[in-house]
Amino acid sequence: MIKKILLSALIFSFCLPIVSHAQQIQFFKEPPFEHYKVSPGDTFWFIAQRYGLDYRELMRLNPEIEPRNMHVGEVIRLKESAEHSSTFEDQVVTLVNQERRKNGLSPLTHRADLKNVAHKKAEDMIKSNYFSHNSPNYGSPFDMLRTFGISYQAAGENIAKGQSTPEAVMNSWMNSSGHRQNILSGQYDAIGVGFYHGAWVQMFIKSR
Repeated sequence: MIKKILLSALIFSFCLPIVSHAQQIQFFKEPPFEHYKVSPGDTFWFIAQRYGLDYRELMRLNPEIEPRNMHVGEVIRLKESAEHSSTFEDQVVTLVNQERRKNGLSPLTHRADLKNVAHKKAEDMIKSNYFSHNSPNYGSPFDMLRTFGISYQAAGENIAKGQSTPEAVMNSWMNSSGHRQNILSGQYDAIGVGFYHGAWVQMFIKSR
């Protein structure tokens, strides 16, 4: 069952205040944390100046980010040790299975083909500038799964936007009854998690 996100949408709106860099802004000799969430008006140069970095090093750490088209809410790396988005996706699966174990449920398998579809959905939400279960390009999650050749007996989807860590997005989902229901559903046996520039997607299926 697809559940419409309410909490995550609200979190997204609250996480995107309009900030003027003309205001008093704290600067650092080195980054106090490993990841940074892009705000309105940010550039690699400004972020590098604020956190005591060379902007060329910041661009090297984030080769997938288009410098002239940074998306508000996307997460960039500030340190070499910072984890990549693929690690974020795996961490969400770990957190999902921890919650399922707490509730006496079997863990979900992180299927590569399902992960690919979830990642494409997250990328599509950013590139096509929407936040919805229904994609203007792929249709519903059910349509999208069929398009990519994934068969299932049952399916569901959770989406979110703007959270900067796997822990933050899981906290949002677990505190929303609809999303929690998908995460703790006994009918699913597989999951795919996608993360792209601040957009998060979980796709659940019961395999045929």
